[in-house]
Amino acid sequence: MNGTTPRFWAGPLRYCRWAARERPGYFAAVFIGALGPAILITVPPIRRRLGDYDAAPIPMTYPVPTGPRKQLTGYDDDTE
Repeated sequence: MNGTTPRFWAGPLRYCRWAARERPGYFAAVFIGALGPAILITVPPIRRRLGDYDAAPIPMTYPVPTGPRKQLTGYDDDTE
């Protein structure tokens, strides 16, 4: 090599080889970041095929009882 860094658009594979050798941290970070969209599309169907389903949603309200409320007794209340 003549000592200059290769241009990405002139030869992407050559640039990737150079980046993996000369700047491995940046190369690994970009590689893992580029896998994100692919993982977002491929992992959910694989999970469902293996039997793992999403959890039920967490209730956002407290369930209100439908019947009449019981009168509490025996707590030293002088309400009656």
